[in-house]
Amino acid sequence: MARLAVYDPPMCCSTGVCGPSVDKAVVRFAGDLDWIKRRGVTIERYNLSQQPHAFLENDAIKGALMEGGSECLPLILVDGRIAGQGAYPSRQELAAWLGIGKEA
Repeated sequence: MARLAVYDPPMCCSTGVCGPSVDKAVVRFAGDLDWIKRRGVTIERYNLSQQPHAFLENDAIKGALMEGGSECLPLILVDGRIAGQGAYPSRQELAAWLGIGKEA
């Protein structure tokens, strides 16, 4: 099964429901991650404000940040390769990248 790694921009939590305003894209993405996790996908998630070392330890992430700045976040890696950047992908995109079927 594929491995997914998410490198989030700085935020207080990964659910998107904290702080002064709710980011609907982050809330939707959290649900999509739960959906793929239930299908056996291993998920790693890093937050720039809480785990900056993870961003520096990965050459692909470090290179993307040097080239595009924080605008490239979130960065989504599938099996160590950047699959998406700059926006949270849809459930359909995640399913295609990970080779899993999408249920209605």
